[in-house]
Amino acid sequence: MHPATRDPAIWLPAAFFASSGLLELGLRAWEAPRPLTFWPLWQGLGHALLGLLLAVGLLRRSALCRSLALVYCLAALVTWPIVVAFALGGAPFTFGRGLVLRSLFEFPACGAMLPFLRSPRAAALFDQPLLPG
Repeated sequence: MHPATRDPAIWLPAAFFASSGLLELGLRAWEAPRPLTFWPLWQGLGHALLGLLLAVGLLRRSALCRSLALVYCLAALVTWPIVVAFALGGAPFTFGRGLVLRSLFEFPACGAMLPFLRSPRAAALFDQPLLPG
């Protein structure tokens, strides 16, 4: 394991994306119609896999994964307040409880990670190309 991987600036964002993926899978299973059907679990597994792959890329200090994490956090900070406002405002479509729970988990974490991911220190830590050349 590379010594920089032990840096909390590396493993905290990776832990967030891994736990976010697992939370997505759990919430999809929780909200799935009963009797349990295949499609919601398949979607949850896909979202969880994407989160886990991003976490692995961050642990490997991939510059591409840092960029993807940065875009994800920026999108979450823009999207979640709008979605929750719609949900709490009684928009004419349904929102699951899992959506609000995910927003409560992701919004503060992304707000805390975004300044770091944009910093010169992050650019120095996440300096590895996606594929070794």
